[in-house]
Amino acid sequence: MVNTIKFTRDIIARNVKNASICVDCTVGNGNDISLLAAIVGEEGRVYGFDIQALAIDRTLQRLKKQGLDGNTILIKDSHENITNHINEKIDLFIYNLGYLPRGDKSIKTNSQSTIKSLDAALVLLKGNGIILITCYTGHDGGVEEKNAIEEFLVKLNQSDFNVLKYDFLNQKNFPPVLYCIEKMGGN
Repeated sequence: MVNTIKFTRDIIARNVKNASICVDCTVGNGNDISLLAAIVGEEGRVYGFDIQALAIDRTLQRLKKQGLDGNTILIKDSHENITNHINEKIDLFIYNLGYLPRGDKSIKTNSQSTIKSLDAALVLLKGNGIILITCYTGHDGGVEEKNAIEEFLVKLNQSDFNVLKYDFLNQKNFPPVLYCIEKMGGN
């Protein structure tokens, strides 16, 4: 068995290709968006959202250092507003819920904005597209956010979406929980 990060990377490797269009809904320090930008290549595009200027700045520096800033669009806004910025079909969305590592721990994601974002992402997602949501629960509000996300996801129609939960039940120190949503059908 592999940890959540490795499992997420495996899903990305199998589903994101050259020329894919992806969205990192919580860019944080830029780890996921830089991976996605490298895979999609010059013909693809990766949008990145974060509400914190610090996260956008750190991510931009990382992308520039790696020469990956040409196919990325960074947006300082909440992921709940994705439809204000994107109107094309998306191959993959990724969320890392919680707070910015090495940042202000009082600024964190919440279930209301995340569920609003997920509603929009489900519409923008291409057929056979993927949404990856990693919930970190070791901070105030983390368990409540995870529970609200899961309550939202279990109500998705199984004819339209497959939903997977990847969770280590006997691990200490609040291991992250990964949810993977696949939209059924072609486009």
